[in-house]
Amino acid sequence: MPATRPLTVTTQSEPQADLRGLLRGFSLEVSARDTQAIDRAAEWLPAGTEVYLNWIPGDTHHRTIAAAAKLRRAGLTPVPHVAARFLSGFTQLADFVARLAGEAEVRQALTIGGDRDKPAGSFDSSVQVLATGLFAKHGFQRIGIAGYPEGNPRIAPAEIQEALAAKLALLREQGIAPYIATQFCFEAKPILAWLQALRANGIDVPVRVGLAGPASITTLMKFGLRCGVGNSLRALALRGPAIAHLINEAGPDAIVRELAAANDPGLGIAGLHLFSFGGLQRTAEWAQSL
Repeated sequence: MPATRPLTVTTQSEPQADLRGLLRGFSLEVSARDTQAIDRAAEWLPAGTEVYLNWIPGDTHHRTIAAAAKLRRAGLTPVPHVAARFLSGFTQLADFVARLAGEAEVRQALTIGGDRDKPAGSFDSSVQVLATGLFAKHGFQRIGIAGYPEGNPRIAPAEIQEALAAKLALLREQGIAPYIATQFCFEAKPILAWLQALRANGIDVPVRVGLAGPASITTLMKFGLRCGVGNSLRALALRGPAIAHLINEAGPDAIVRELAAANDPGLGIAGLHLFSFGGLQRTAEWAQSL
């Protein structure tokens, strides 16, 4: 891991309990390719922490299964991404889900469409993946679906709302508890506005708010492109002051404090989901320092 300057946390006047409540039970995201992080994750994280395994171009479901099994043996909770557009078809999905449940005792996953223009196989969206019923068949208890506080340039807002409703209906029909995990953002305002709109539309499922962990802008861009989060990177590029703010803070301290100050039970924030672009260890240390 490259050398980084020490992380600092500024002191604010709001009760520390608000920050602890927001950060308690935080989850992190890492690549299944990062074998060092997978091997040492239990040294850096509290037992039971949810560790999401993203799916990026070139990955295989076999690698994800092996990483999930290793995390489970280490006392952590693996949450693999299942990316519809990267799957070759039903056969691969069936093998993936069955082996996750059998070899790694996985009972939770995050379903996404996948940032790919042309699907690798027959699945074009996570709605189609959920409609197979394979997660329920293999005993999955919780399924996350993607949320986009800043929108998605590939999908019209009406289509996002329609797909969200379809996913929630499918999961409830199958007896699986749904939740939303959002794309990472660099300001609290759009997150809070999106949450308020979500609740006003009667959607009451828990939400894990995505934030980028401490990282330099160079590292952030590199990891963001590798993970296929072009939309958030484009939004970041349009906000020069936010870039400087991110670098100066060496982490989303200010955003977390704003969320904590504005949070109330009605918003339904279940916790923070941290993208570890600066490294799993550094992100874990930053979260626990707060």
